[in-house]
Amino acid sequence: MKITRRRFLAVSATAGLAWHAPARAGTFRWRGVALGAPASITLAGLDRAAAAGLAGRVEAEISRLEGIFSLYRAESELSRLNRAGRLEYPSHEMLELLDLARLVNETTGGAFDPTVQPFWRLHTQAAAENRAPTSAEMRAALHASGWRHVQVGAGLVRFGRSGMALTLNGIAQGYIADRVAGLLRARGLVDVLVDTGEIKALGRRADGTPWRAGVALPDGTPVAHRTLSGRALATSAPLATLLDAARGAGHILDPRTGKPAARWRLASVSAPRAALADALSTAFCLMDRPAIDRALAQHRAATLEALVS
Repeated sequence: MKITRRRFLAVSATAGLAWHAPARAGTFRWRGVALGAPASITLAGLDRAAAAGLAGRVEAEISRLEGIFSLYRAESELSRLNRAGRLEYPSHEMLELLDLARLVNETTGGAFDPTVQPFWRLHTQAAAENRAPTSAEMRAALHASGWRHVQVGAGLVRFGRSGMALTLNGIAQGYIADRVAGLLRARGLVDVLVDTGEIKALGRRADGTPWRAGVALPDGTPVAHRTLSGRALATSAPLATLLDAARGAGHILDPRTGKPAARWRLASVSAPRAALADALSTAFCLMDRPAIDRALAQHRAATLEALVS
């Protein structure tokens, strides 16, 4: 699998935290690693000692949330759910995220569906063997997918079919960005930019102007620039991560077929919540424009910022 753009938010305990010297008085930036790719948090109007004191809190919160949503930690809630087909006593955060996933699944006509993980595994395995998935393998993965087979209750999350698994990569990154921004806001910070690929902006820059965020294709070609304050911006590009580089198979799969069948090279969405913007931008890559407009009519706080064919 070839990764050409970050799609995950994670900072491990060994990643290292560094607060860099301000570009101008009162602006500090944390730089870390998000599964091998850069991530940053920018704080405006804060002295260095106070900024540095927040580093451990941010790292601990990200690590805690990875313990819920990560596919790469064997004992995360998500990994245990995928392994056993059931998860007893899910955390509040897991239930909250699954509820949002359900809502976006409904409002996008099924284009957003975290149960595509069996297709992900199939495509990556087939690519490693330098072949395409067989029809029989695709039928088996299709049988083991479908949001309607996910049963969510306060004390139990379970799958209705064997072989099912979830990936929350199209929504959890935004959720964690929201939580990190919320943590900083709870500690009195009003001017914050969390940038992990999904961007959450609070307040303004040190000079009083709004935060600015760019939207670009995976090759770096700029598409748009937007100002943000009290909003989030998420961008999805199907070819940013290739499940099968030899066949040009992108990472955003159509849940109805399991195939990489994106209609757009890039979709960018802003919303008050990064998790919502993240999920919608993922789904919109698979939807035609009338369907996108219908979904936006049900999420009136969300805005389509860029769509590239």
